[in-house]
Amino acid sequence: MITLDGVMQAPGGSKEDASEGFKYGGWVEPYGDKAYGKVVREELKPAEYLLGRKTFEIWEPYWPKHADFWPGINDGKKYIISKTRKKSDWENSIFIKSLADIKKLKRSRGTDLHVWGSAKLVQLLLKNDLVDELRLKIHPLILGKGKKLFEGGTVPTAFKLVKSIITTTGVIIAYYKRAGKVKTGNVKA
Repeated sequence: MITLDGVMQAPGGSKEDASEGFKYGGWVEPYGDKAYGKVVREELKPAEYLLGRKTFEIWEPYWPKHADFWPGINDGKKYIISKTRKKSDWENSIFIKSLADIKKLKRSRGTDLHVWGSAKLVQLLLKNDLVDELRLKIHPLILGKGKKLFEGGTVPTAFKLVKSIITTTGVIIAYYKRAGKVKTGNVKA
């Protein structure tokens, strides 16, 4: 979930992440409709997750008690990159420490890893060429400040749009798959 200017901070609520004085928490709420809800329900199917510590700490007290809304969230393995946390009582939570651990996970067999939120983690993955697919919900608003998806640099990579939906509230839901290296050319005037 991002804004037109790439902000991804605290889409779900005012108490989600107010760090650095962010005061627009919950900016996604006005944009829900049937199409948006259908996409979200599809994305809530059981999976394995790669999360940053801050996102995990937002989820940890909430989702174990709300699995009726997100079936499989407790059963799915949750890999959390953290230098400070080592354990959790939330079942199937596995703490990892480094980029090398993420690369090892990526090379392993198993289901795809889904990343939700986790701005710094997404930036780390982009910077190290570890993103195969982007699923973006681009909301028609500009916030001007907040944690941004593409902050901190990335490896130049081309993506191909494989699916898109435009909701009745103007949200563009776009699924991109990796398409290789960036190609350039000269525009003829």
